[in-house]
Amino acid sequence: MNVARVILVLVFCTFFTASYFTNKYVLSILKFTFPTIFQGWQTSAGTLLLLVTWKLGWVEINGFSRSAAFSQLPGSFLFIGNIYAGSKALSLLPIPFFFVFQNVSEVLAFLIRTATHREKPPWMKLISKNLHFICPLYGSICLTSQFGPSGYTWASIHLFCVGAYRIFQKNTKTILLSDLEEQFINYLTSALLLASLAYSTGDLSGALDFPLLTSYRFYTGCLGSAIFSFCLMLATVKLKGSLSQEHCGIWFFLAKILASGLSLLLSIFHAVLSPVTLCCIILNYAGEALFLYSERFH
Repeated sequence: MNVARVILVLVFCTFFTASYFTNKYVLSILKFTFPTIFQGWQTSAGTLLLLVTWKLGWVEINGFSRSAAFSQLPGSFLFIGNIYAGSKALSLLPIPFFFVFQNVSEVLAFLIRTATHREKPPWMKLISKNLHFICPLYGSICLTSQFGPSGYTWASIHLFCVGAYRIFQKNTKTILLSDLEEQFINYLTSALLLASLAYSTGDLSGALDFPLLTSYRFYTGCLGSAIFSFCLMLATVKLKGSLSQEHCGIWFFLAKILASGLSLLLSIFHAVLSPVTLCCIILNYAGEALFLYSERFH
């Protein structure tokens, strides 16, 4: 791997960790749990930053037709479900266990691909996917008293939307839209829809009564979350364009390990996990590592 790719990987891991940490800080530490406002802010900022970077010539966004934009709308609605439910789940679950549930979306996509292509997967992949599925299922049954049932409910909705969006991307990928153009449509659709739902969901009135509304910590956290999330999106697009799918999967895995480990070490997140929870997390990551290893021989 050359120096440029090493720098890209380090930048990706840095923004990955920073993005989840700032989101967790706002959602769990400051307890700003109003998804239509918080995610609406992030997607609005993402839309604006993408337009600014495009005008400055830092990113390339070509003109796309109205039909191409409409073809992306189902994916945009799944994207909204992804970020809304993900925000609710992340506010209730520790970062490592949140990643465990995210891995289940890979099982959903894997099962649908296997059924569609009618192929018999290798035994290593079957074992890894069983670990991906069993660990969060066991955790949600046995650890409800520790995190509450609501976190698992939102995590389940989140993983469904993530898995469905991946399937949508694979089945409808077209040369009409680049990754950045897809993301721009997702951002714009999300910002408009979430803004329209802010009042009816009660999030707007709740946000106006938020006790830390005038605190610098709140504004710093929200600003950091928007910037880091946008930079993570750019780094992810660049990483996928520079490395193979296999190598991208490895670096995503290592980034999750890094973020999980640091979240347990930092006292600010108060992440106290029981031995059973830690066992579920370790086994789930072992399943992911086994899957990545099996991909080398596929």
